Amino acid sequence: MRLVSDLVVSTLLLVPVFASKIDLAVPRCPATAPAKFTTQVPSGSPCPQTQVDLCYTDTSLNLKFTARGEKNFYFDPSQTTNGDIWEYEVMEAFIYKGYNDPQTYFEYEVSPNNVTYNSFVYNPSRVRAAGQPFDHAFVTDPFADGFKVNTVLDKTNKVWTSESSIPLALFNGEDPRGSVWRMNFFRTITGPDTFPNQQLCGWKNTNLANFHVTPVFGTVLFV
Repeated sequence: MRLVSDLVVSTLLLVPVFASKIDLAVPRCPATAPAKFTTQVPSGSPCPQTQVDLCYTDTSLNLKFTARGEKNFYFDPSQTTNGDIWEYEVMEAFIYKGYNDPQTYFEYEVSPNNVTYNSFVYNPSRVRAAGQPFDHAFVTDPFADGFKVNTVLDKTNKVWTSESSIPLALFNGEDPRGSVWRMNFFRTITGPDTFPNQQLCGWKNTNLANFHVTPVFGTVLFV
């Protein structure tokens, strides 16, 4: 733990003043840093415990999603890569390399049956404002591009986990030590008795029933 703290201090010396408020310091693998959340968006009501453990290598950002308190493990088995898996149960990461409130960022989702959604989002209003442009540019062959994912369901303990690896070249971000990123993490919860209604859970509350609010993204430093 002291080693990671020392790395945070030394790395902060390498980044500008704007990065002095850091929500999460992400270490080089195999060490990890957890982003935990237990509240719904936007109400702040309780949500089953969710955690994303992050680390990096020179070429990849590694994310381990853990969803606890799962009752339904609900998904549509007919859906494939980049389908509308967000209509069911997923865990999500919104990722941007840089320190400002992004207008374009990467949206990554994974469902309990190991299907992923991989897309750059164009959101010039930063809040998905009505009447403003909002568009997607999909990564159409993620596994050929170096993405990796492995999802495990533990129905006895009501937990599902997904270990994902995203290539840093996607962000022109290889060898990322000392760089500042903006991120947010989410989970959707539904089931056969409640679909299409969902519980929306998040790391940083968007204060809207909408995940696409970039000014609230957390600030993440790679140490």
